[in-house]
Amino acid sequence: MKKICFNLILFCVISISCNRIAAQNFLHTEGQNIVDGNGNNVLLRGLGLGGWMVQEGYMLQTANFAGPQHVIKQKIQDLIGDEKTKIFYDAYLANGVTKRDIDSLAAWGFNSVRLPMHYNLYTPPIEDENSEEITWIEKGFQMTDDVLKWCKENQMYLILDLHAAPGGQGNDANISDYDTAKPSLWESEANQKKMISLWRKLANRYKDEPWIAGYDIINEPNWNFTGENKNGCDETSNAPLRQLMVDITKAIREVDTNHIIFIEGNCWGNNYEGILPVWDNNMVLSFHKYWNYNTKASIQKFLDYREEYNVPIWLGESGENSNVWFREAIRLVERHNIGWAFWPMKKVDNTAGVTSVTKNPGYETLLNYWKNGEEKPSEDFAFNALMQLADNYKMEQLTIKPDVIDAMFRQVRTDTTKPFKEHNIPGIVYATDYDLGTNGHAYLDNDYINYRIDTGKPVTWNKGRKMRNDGVDIQTCNDQKSNGYEVFDIHDGEWLQYTVYAKTAGEFDVSIRYSSNVTGASFHLENDKKHISKVVALPKTTIDETVYKTITVENIKLSKGEHKIKLVFDNGGAIINYLEFK
Repeated sequence: MKKICFNLILFCVISISCNRIAAQNFLHTEGQNIVDGNGNNVLLRGLGLGGWMVQEGYMLQTANFAGPQHVIKQKIQDLIGDEKTKIFYDAYLANGVTKRDIDSLAAWGFNSVRLPMHYNLYTPPIEDENSEEITWIEKGFQMTDDVLKWCKENQMYLILDLHAAPGGQGNDANISDYDTAKPSLWESEANQKKMISLWRKLANRYKDEPWIAGYDIINEPNWNFTGENKNGCDETSNAPLRQLMVDITKAIREVDTNHIIFIEGNCWGNNYEGILPVWDNNMVLSFHKYWNYNTKASIQKFLDYREEYNVPIWLGESGENSNVWFREAIRLVERHNIGWAFWPMKKVDNTAGVTSVTKNPGYETLLNYWKNGEEKPSEDFAFNALMQLADNYKMEQLTIKPDVIDAMFRQVRTDTTKPFKEHNIPGIVYATDYDLGTNGHAYLDNDYINYRIDTGKPVTWNKGRKMRNDGVDIQTCNDQKSNGYEVFDIHDGEWLQYTVYAKTAGEFDVSIRYSSNVTGASFHLENDKKHISKVVALPKTTIDETVYKTITVENIKLSKGEHKIKLVFDNGGAIINYLEFK
């Protein structure tokens, strides 16, 4: 009897110890911090895979006429039919995120991924259910399994984010794929039941996965329960939102006690009135930050919540601005021990993201038809155009944006600059290939950021929005020897810096290829803050900015080795294609 009792006690001790050890492998909260199993503070640096499982019109340049995914899909079906639409979406989803994408994010410095999920990849809409029983679709779960596998291989954390909840959780329909002709999440008990069941299903599937950081249970709810603002920004109680999140938490905890639960307030995630205090001891408050000042005051409300309720906070979504804004925002939150997830990874003709999807000419034709009512393309033409677009989503087809990546990681920690490309001279240095670095260090531009504070509307901080995401204005160029782009809208006193490497010491002639429709444009060259040329006038070349000329500064002395050459515009107005060192 004593032996049996001893063995039973030993078994219990071992069992409890094993469970404790297993639990220690998971991220969890400890007071105001997110920590790993050893109690080490973890700062999540992540990227949201927006536009993959949930299409948003602005990412596909359809926002003006088709914002939510179901409207986009209908436009496509009207052109190519149901069967070919399915083929397109299968290709789009297959190419949108692959192992190579996650490997790339890890190589660039991200340690986590936020996965925005559409519920309809996991379970049918309520109107398609044949009984009160909830049915499941394996596709979404398999896609999630794949992303988790790739994250685990890179030792990256994965946050599951329900971006489009059953019925849609917000009046901003583009985000949640809300169909106003059907009951929303808040108007349908069946939708809420389905959402709760989906989270229980997900939690049960991933309860033993330590590389799942946690569950972001509802993205950006924006709904007026009692207030006048349709997006819930003036709500003072948010009772239905709190109750649903409490019910989801309960369902998750029935099967999974390991993972963090991330919650978001109303008004696109930021209105927590009536929601707090938290109801779980492993919970994080998420907030979203766009187009505002990067001051402590801009996040003070959430710092106060963290202190008052002794709970960690997380910047769950941000981005869509200039490189300088990215650097400022990340510096701000990391200084206050707040992790972040920026947004998004892929977008058509993107400058403000880590990658850009090429807009193929055929897809441009479809956009012109949808938007402007131009001639309807044939079914075959439309299908081929869409399949080419889907192919362009492959990582190997993307344009990587090194300036954005540099701003989010290296520039956060230093004001130093580095070459955008290797420039050995003699040779051509394109005007758009100025150094990587922030405003005032790699370049100087008067308008370089969008705070959207006073008017609430976007600011024209960059007139070109091509190639790079700095303040420098870049547009396409059709001149000879061009790399396809040029710097324009140059103002007095602005400048660009280029790191060049002289193979031998000597005197160089530097030719500037330019166009100008103004009188009085001028520049000079500097090296290590010292003038190495006089001020040179750029004579007017044309009225319509289509005529280019070359002007040469002679006998610029350079030693062998690296130099940081500054092209300073004493008087603006010119357009610059390239500098050629001879």
